[in-house]
Amino acid sequence: MKSIRTFSLLMLLSLLWAHTSFAQGQDDPSKRPSPPATATGKIGKANVTVAYSSPSVKGRTIWGSPLVPYGQVWRAGANEATTFTTDQPLTVEGKTLPAGTYSLFTIPTEKQWTVIFNKTAQQWGAYKYDQKQDALRVTATPRKAANLQEKLVYEVTPQGLVLRWENLELPVAMK
Repeated sequence: MKSIRTFSLLMLLSLLWAHTSFAQGQDDPSKRPSPPATATGKIGKANVTVAYSSPSVKGRTIWGSPLVPYGQVWRAGANEATTFTTDQPLTVEGKTLPAGTYSLFTIPTEKQWTVIFNKTAQQWGAYKYDQKQDALRVTATPRKAANLQEKLVYEVTPQGLVLRWENLELPVAMK
């Protein structure tokens, strides 16, 4: 009897360990369909970091589709809201953005995009986005990309920030 209880206990512990290991693997962000990515660089004296999740096109229509509808707030990536960090104040499209960490949202349209720096940096998607927490809103003009960009990428350049995905790129002037 004692050996059956011991065996049963060992089996239960083994199953719990296996389940925990599997669950931890599922929580690994690098294994997500839209894995985390980071873009870093300098704009003037400022050190800038953009942290985002990078979805793929996978043959889908992106802009103006149910995936990223026109006229609605978009988290500018996948999963958690994209964050934008600067250690110095910046001028973004002619307006001042204080140093800090912000969630980065956009409102895409066919001709002009609203780019939003929101003071609530840690949030999931845009589900609890609160416009009253916006630190800055600017307008930027998208353009056709030279090549198809399968995975969403950000690039920090001396001239600012560029979002590239599918057949589009969105430059945001900063200094």
